[in-house]
Amino acid sequence: MAENKTQPTGQDIADFLDAITDPARQADCRTLAELMQRLTGWAPEIWRGNMVGYGRYRYRYASGHGGECFVTGFSPRKQDLTVYIMPGYADFEAILARLGKHKMGKSCLYLKSLAQVDMAVLEELIVAGLARMQQLHGPDITPT
Repeated sequence: MAENKTQPTGQDIADFLDAITDPARQADCRTLAELMQRLTGWAPEIWRGNMVGYGRYRYRYASGHGGECFVTGFSPRKQDLTVYIMPGYADFEAILARLGKHKMGKSCLYLKSLAQVDMAVLEELIVAGLARMQQLHGPDITPT
């Protein structure tokens, strides 16, 4: 079976954030790092692919493929700041309608900047995603 690409790197969060060259993106990432740590109570981990993750959970698909991933997190992508809500956004339309300017993927929320969204609503969305992950994977979640 192939090795999962999404794995912790062991990189220090301060070094990771310091390496973000765009000052606005760096500031947004520092804000998100503090917000997610406060909401989760978990320490951040840097994962392959330049992702900052909080907590870990084990998953297994019907195909038998399984692995470990972070419960929630973000990434300072070049085009957009990406926020990961691992159960996806399908159940959160009402929250998303109040968020502000964003695009969505299955488990990815794409933001140009935090200035374009309502931070209280973003916090509500992250908390809702955490609650849903607890329902789906509670016994398989470990803090970091």
